Amino acid sequence: MPERQNYISRAVIEKIQASAQQIDEMESFPHENFRLLAEQGLFGLHISKKYGGSEQPFYTNAKVVEEVANVCASTSVLLCTQALTTCLLELGGNEDQKSNYLRALAEGKYPGAFCVTEKQAGSDVSNIQTQAVFNDDSYVLTGEKSFITNAGEAGVYLVLARTGSHPTKGLSFFVVEACAPGLEFGEHVETLGVRGSSVGTVILNKVSVPKENMLGIEGSGFKLLMKTFNRSRTLVGAQGVGIAKGAFQIALNYLKERIQFGKPLSEQPIIQCMLAELGTKIITAELLVKEAAMHIDKETSEIEKYASMAKYYATDMAMQVTTDAVQLLGGYGFTKLYPLERMMRDAKVTQIYDGTNQIQRIIIARQLLKE
Repeated sequence: MPERQNYISRAVIEKIQASAQQIDEMESFPHENFRLLAEQGLFGLHISKKYGGSEQPFYTNAKVVEEVANVCASTSVLLCTQALTTCLLELGGNEDQKSNYLRALAEGKYPGAFCVTEKQAGSDVSNIQTQAVFNDDSYVLTGEKSFITNAGEAGVYLVLARTGSHPTKGLSFFVVEACAPGLEFGEHVETLGVRGSSVGTVILNKVSVPKENMLGIEGSGFKLLMKTFNRSRTLVGAQGVGIAKGAFQIALNYLKERIQFGKPLSEQPIIQCMLAELGTKIITAELLVKEAAMHIDKETSEIEKYASMAKYYATDMAMQVTTDAVQLLGGYGFTKLYPLERMMRDAKVTQIYDGTNQIQRIIIARQLLKE
């Protein structure tokens, strides 16, 4: 059985849980929770101490995401998005970039934003249209990024832009500071779930970026993106596990107390069959996330396969568990008297971002066929 160790203090989890419903209803960015996570040192768990982290195994990062998602998915998005930016900087940044931007992100001085998606380039990253033109020791970035988490809230934006004509080898990452002239934002996008995320359009209106702000070498953007996704997808899998565990426990408690036909619902055979299936899938997903994290820590050649497996299986599982949990509570599940409807809405996006689960299946199949 997976460990039952708590990776965050109960007091911190209770504070996050207390604000979860309000964050969802007000669709407000959880500034207080961001500060709380920063104070606990939870944004740099896997980062070197040299850059403000604590050098923990990647699995610790995954467990923290899981425990936060268990009570508030919107707050767990803060951890996942910060991990996207820190992982990218860790993989592609030079010494100056790490000392400056990576340290600031790891210490939680400000949120980061990961700017890849465009209207015509979601799963198809090769279709990115944002241009980065070299001009007098700087790159001028022009384009729009869509559905960007932390838009308008971040201190730095890591932008994938086109520096060449090749579909993938012509892409490069740039660090764009929030104060850069020409960096603008569209309207906040209302979402089905994780409503505490600030999601919107990032507009690059001839933003001049010093050449020193390119991550890695020109044309390395796609490779850096794929390596970063291998890490972030594992954390999204952990997010799915956390949401599912929270919903499952609420349903379990209800079923033990709800009397129908003269006995608790939990004693009905058909209900027990549902619980057995859901409980088994949660444990399976938890172990798969742990396996993916282990491959990241050991830097094996199978990171991509296990990261995609963890992401797709755990988030599909989260969608099933939350949907069935609503069903198990009947009419109560369909109301806001219980947080299950919020959890079900939150679970949906985990199947979509960081690469849809349909794309994950393609990645897994390709990896298996190589064996």
